Amino acid sequence: MIRPAIALGFSLLLPACNQAEKAPVTAETITTDKKPGLMLIDGRLVLPAVTGNPGAVYFKLANAGETDTAIVAVDVTGATRAEMHETTDTAMKPLKSVPLTSINTVIFEPGGKHVMVFGLDPAVKPGDAQEMTITFADGDKLSTPLKVEKAGAMVDHGDMH
Repeated sequence: MIRPAIALGFSLLLPACNQAEKAPVTAETITTDKKPGLMLIDGRLVLPAVTGNPGAVYFKLANAGETDTAIVAVDVTGATRAEMHETTDTAMKPLKSVPLTSINTVIFEPGGKHVMVFGLDPAVKPGDAQEMTITFADGDKLSTPLKVEKAGAMVDHGDMH
């Protein structure tokens, strides 16, 4: 009884987060493969305002399962590299891993945790879809399409290179 209630709570809570900046939830933006209980929602790649600058990836990853895990790497097709970062107050720092405990949600959003993507292929345009693959501490991977959006709601990432 408790586990279905928790799963229902996650499904109701996640779409309400960050309403103004989220992409619509569709079958293509929810992934539940390999790691039981994980749901990736609202994956989007925001292109840089200036060509050659880094873009950013935002998403929500819910763990309704019983096992703790951690994100240790992210890869985005069309980019030469992707790095997890976190903005706190006025500083931004790279993250080597992001813990994801059971019955919890990690949110990658503007002004908080996010994935910076460097060396984006100039052929990537708004409306496209690019694939993101998340690697977990145990070596499992989760892949999902990202909706590509033009710059606009993106926070300033300073001179991080």
